Amino acid sequence: MMGRLRTLIWKEFVELRRSPQLLRLVLLAPVVQLGLLGYAATTDIHHVPIAVVDADRSPRSRQLIEQFAASPYFDVVIDAIDVRAVEPRIAEGEVWLALVVPTGFGRQVDTPAPGARPPVVQVIADGTDASSSGVALAYVQGLVGEFNRRRAEEAGGRIDSVDGRVRIWFNPDLESRNFMVPGVLALLLMMVTANLTSMAIVREREQGTLDQLYVTPIGRWELVLGKLLPYGLLGLIDVLLVVAVAVYWFEVPLRGSVPLLIGSCLVYLLCTLGLGLFVSTISATQQQAMMTATFFFMVPMIYLSGFVFAIENMPRAIQWITTVIPLRYFLVIVRGIFLKGVGLEVLWPQLAALGAWGVVVLALAAMRSRRLA
Repeated sequence: MMGRLRTLIWKEFVELRRSPQLLRLVLLAPVVQLGLLGYAATTDIHHVPIAVVDADRSPRSRQLIEQFAASPYFDVVIDAIDVRAVEPRIAEGEVWLALVVPTGFGRQVDTPAPGARPPVVQVIADGTDASSSGVALAYVQGLVGEFNRRRAEEAGGRIDSVDGRVRIWFNPDLESRNFMVPGVLALLLMMVTANLTSMAIVREREQGTLDQLYVTPIGRWELVLGKLLPYGLLGLIDVLLVVAVAVYWFEVPLRGSVPLLIGSCLVYLLCTLGLGLFVSTISATQQQAMMTATFFFMVPMIYLSGFVFAIENMPRAIQWITTVIPLRYFLVIVRGIFLKGVGLEVLWPQLAALGAWGVVVLALAAMRSRRLA
């Protein structure tokens, strides 16, 4: 058995060697894609173009505006005295926000009338991109809060009767890249390995060699392992490459165990490679296999795994569907190891779910492979 298995594995490597372009693509594409997506997949915003409408023109209004201009989150690109001058700029997308300081703002801040309402500034936001606008508005609130704190210190008054201090664990700077890059790592491993193996048996059928394999003493599990192990080795190389890029290029903290991370990636590769082999057994052509793997499996997994949208915000029925998606469990594992430094005592349920998923899909691929004879 071992001799037949070694022959099958060697056959797969020979085919890969005959296609050096494919081999380079398998090894380099994940690194290049992680490099691109690691910068693109972020919810942090910097240098947001804003317009300032200062109808007061007082020292206090200038103090507030200078606080925005000095922030790394905003760039004041327009300074006007009438909001009508900035409305078309917001519509054209030249600015995202407009800070409107009304007349009398400085007087209300310095000499407030007894019983009068506190001074108010208006913020006009472009809500087209709700996510980015929400983050920008949170920055605005933070800067206005800082302005109020400084004014209270100047007046010698207490800021608040309760000293509420916020402490953030695991990602103190709230860098979304630290959250997104491990997710991109999981996504790329799935796309590369599943697409590769989805064409493994289909390619044999198109080349006319599948029937020759079935008349040999090769068993169904030998065929599955012979197709699985070569791509598993390539997948492991991809794991090492993309983890190195995440840690040394994007400087994502790796607080957990490296052996646990590698072992978890191997279990995950069992799932993705098994999925690709199963798709290969239900497809007639390589094109159909790639389309099936992409649109019927990978795209739903991306949307339902928690990579893009929080599972807790999904309807209850959809949340139940996500329990059969392996990417969901691996995202919890890889982010837990990278950011939280948790170990097997915490992650074993996710690892068990991944292992069970991989065994089931490999069994389905083995049963389907014999029916093709």
